[in-house]
Amino acid sequence: MARYTGPVCRLCRAEQKKLMLKGDRCKSDKCAINRKRPAPGKDPKARAGKRSDYGVQLREKQKLKRIYGMQEKQFGLFFERALRMTGITGENLFVLLERRLDNVVYRLRFASSRSQARQVVLHGHITVNGKRVNVPSYLVKAEDEIAIGETSKGLVIVKDALKEFGKSGVMPWLQLDPDAMKGKFLVSPRRSDITDLGDIKEQMIVELYSK
Repeated sequence: MARYTGPVCRLCRAEQKKLMLKGDRCKSDKCAINRKRPAPGKDPKARAGKRSDYGVQLREKQKLKRIYGMQEKQFGLFFERALRMTGITGENLFVLLERRLDNVVYRLRFASSRSQARQVVLHGHITVNGKRVNVPSYLVKAEDEIAIGETSKGLVIVKDALKEFGKSGVMPWLQLDPDAMKGKFLVSPRRSDITDLGDIKEQMIVELYSK
């Protein structure tokens, strides 16, 4: 599947929001948002006009899609699956996105960004319940154990990323043993538990797909 390969800071500037696409750089003074660089494309006066309802809904969808590093078709498939689940569609969508293996690898501090986590998974460095899994969109279940493979524990990028655990820990629905380089997905989070994505309005995404 084709992926965006251009400058990712441009995506943050387009949304005027930190999407945390470059790991530690996003927390530094080098971040384009911290430096208040303008959005790409049209001049500020042209961007200042009021957006239509469709435009606002589209921006919410684009932000969420880009945060999790997904392409349009794949994101749409996840939405359709969320729609078929019982409960509130927008909340179901967040739960499915959080269950993606690349996201869980990122959340467990095995990578400094979701894009890096996707590469770690694709290159076969991750096991789920002792079996190697190299599919980033694999959906992790409650009580699944996610670990760095035995032959991959010397990876510098993983060791560097794990340093963040000492500063920030992990989300409450996860458990991590940093020395053993393994963790557990304890339970699917509720929407209210996912507090680090800012003010994403999932209901607008539902309304967009309902048109």
